[in-house]
Amino acid sequence: MGDLPERVDEILRRLESAGYEAWCVGGAVRDRLLGRTPGDWDVTTNAPPDKVLQLFAPHAAPTGLQHGTVTVFGGNGVEVTTYRRDGTYSDSRHPDRVEFTGSLEEDLSRRDFTVNAIALNRRLELRDPFHGREDLEKQVLRAVGEPERRFREDALRILRGLRFASKLGFAIEPDTGSALRRCAPLLEKIAVERIQVELSGLLCGDGAAAVLLAYPDVLGVFLPEILPCVGFDQHSPYHCYDVWEHTARSAAAVRPTPVLRYTMLLHDLGKPASFLLGEDGRGHFYGHWRKSVELGDRILRRLRVDNHSRKQILTLVERHDCDLAMNPRSVRRNLARYGEETVRLLLEVKRADNLAQAAAYRDRQGLLDEWEALLDQVLAEGSCFSLKQLAVKGGDLSGLGLRGPAIGGALQTLLEQVIDNKLPNERAVLLDYVKENLL
Repeated sequence: MGDLPERVDEILRRLESAGYEAWCVGGAVRDRLLGRTPGDWDVTTNAPPDKVLQLFAPHAAPTGLQHGTVTVFGGNGVEVTTYRRDGTYSDSRHPDRVEFTGSLEEDLSRRDFTVNAIALNRRLELRDPFHGREDLEKQVLRAVGEPERRFREDALRILRGLRFASKLGFAIEPDTGSALRRCAPLLEKIAVERIQVELSGLLCGDGAAAVLLAYPDVLGVFLPEILPCVGFDQHSPYHCYDVWEHTARSAAAVRPTPVLRYTMLLHDLGKPASFLLGEDGRGHFYGHWRKSVELGDRILRRLRVDNHSRKQILTLVERHDCDLAMNPRSVRRNLARYGEETVRLLLEVKRADNLAQAAAYRDRQGLLDEWEALLDQVLAEGSCFSLKQLAVKGGDLSGLGLRGPAIGGALQTLLEQVIDNKLPNERAVLLDYVKENLL
C-alpha cells in the first residue's frame, strides 16, 4: 500500500511514543485500500484531547473539543479525535453527549458504514472488526451494526450513503437500503446546506444514474418536484425512457461538474405538467422548459445554491431544447447573449440530452460537432460579438452629441449590425452609421 504521508506518520509516531494508541480511520483508509488517492486524513487515539494539544503544541488547535477533536499541523491539517462512544441523538443529527472510551472497536462501532470503519496504524496493520475490507472487495455499502439505528442517530447518513454509493459505484446492501428508505422522512430535519453538499457529491459521482434510478423516493423527501417524473411515459419515438430515467441517464452522460449535473437533473422537470397527447398518440411537451426553469429556480433557491451557479444552471435549462442554426450569425448571436463559457456548456448539455434519447436519434451528435466547429471558427476569426470588441466606444458617441442611455442604445444597435454582418467592425463605418441613422 506504500508509506503514509509524512505528516500523518509523524502524528501516529508521536502519539505512540507517548504511550498511546493511534490509528488512521475513515475515508482515507477506505480510498487507500481501493487504490485511490486519499484526501483528508483522520486519526483516532486513546489519548485525551488535552494530551493531544500538549503533544503537538504549538501546532494544534482545539477545533472540536466537545467531541474530542484537535486539528494538528494547521490549515491542511489532520483531525485527531479521542476514541469515543456517543449518547442519544435527540435531533437526528448530533449526539446529545459524548463519552471518551479506551476501546478502538467501540469507537469504530459508532461509525456509519463498514467501509468507513477500518483502522490503519503506521505499520500498515489493519483493524477491521466489521469486515469493511470484505465489503470493499464485494463493492457493497453496508451500515455498521443495526442500519435503522445508524440512520435514526444521524439522518444525514442517509444521503451520505447515497453519495458513497454514487462516488464508489457500490450497491447498497438490502437491509441497509430498506432502513435508508424507512428513515428517509428524517431528512426534513437536516439543514439544506448539508443536503446540498451531499446531493452535489451524489450527482457528480460515477454511479449517479444508478442511485437516482434506485432512490427517487428518498430524494423526493427534499425534492418533491422530481416525483411526477418517475415512471412518466413520454409517448415519443425520440424517447425510449420515461422522464425520470431520461433525467438520470442524461445526468450521467454529462461531465461531472455541479453546474452541468444540476442542469440535467432539472432540465425536464416541467414535462409532466406540460404533457399533451396528440391525436396520433405521440406525446408533446410544448414550452416545457418554462416550467422546468420555474421548478428549477424553486429548488436551487431552496438548496441555497450560490447565485452565479443558479443563474448559469437556469440559463442552460432554458436553452437545452433550443435550435442552433448552422451559420456564423447564429454562433455570434449566442456568444453575444451568453458568452463563450455558457455556450460551450450548452453544447455539453445538448449532447448529454441527446445521448439519453432513443438510439435511432443519437445522430444529432454529428450536428453538434458541426456547430462546435463553427464556434471554433468564429472565435478563431476574432469575430465581434461583444461590446468590448466593438470598434467604437461610449466616448466616441458622446463626442457626436449622444448622452446617457442613448449611448448604450446606440452601442447595442451597432453591435447587432456587426453580428448580423450588416456592417463591418470598423470605426469609421460605425461612426458614419450613427451620424446617418441615430442622431
